[in-house]
Amino acid sequence: MSRIGKKPIIIPAGTEVKVAGQTVTVKGGAGTLTREFKQAVRFSVEGNSVILTPAQADRDTLALWGAYASHVANMIKGVGQPFQKKLIIEGVGFKADVKGEELVLSLGFSHPVKVKIPKGLKVTAEKGALTVSGIDSESVGQFTAEVRDLKKPEPYKGKGIRYEGEVIRRKQGKKTV
Repeated sequence: MSRIGKKPIIIPAGTEVKVAGQTVTVKGGAGTLTREFKQAVRFSVEGNSVILTPAQADRDTLALWGAYASHVANMIKGVGQPFQKKLIIEGVGFKADVKGEELVLSLGFSHPVKVKIPKGLKVTAEKGALTVSGIDSESVGQFTAEVRDLKKPEPYKGKGIRYEGEVIRRKQGKKTV
């Protein structure tokens, strides 16, 4: 049994949730999110809360019950206040610029690396930092992970792209005799 799925999801003031079959639409001050779910879990809006009930009592359905509850909770949270992730760019000559719909990164390669910014995300580049924000938690996390994968931090000098607050275990370099 899912502990997360059992709890009703509270809808804050200013947020509207509509359920049409297996499609859940959440509308708030920051925007609108729509998502279609499998038939395994039923959704219902009662008063100011969303209640999820499993269609069957098998193992797979109970696993989806908690996952779907988390997805709906993230949708409600995102349309109220957008999700935000910050990346730190560390290294000599490493920098990031936002040009139109593209993120242009200088990461020590012989060429600049260009990454297309997905719709619905807002990317800002300050000196040594990159901020990604948007109403969809999954797209914010996926985009920041893709950008981080372009140049992961190395353990000797710590150069590369890392999340804010991420700790990089440093190694000791070669010793001279």
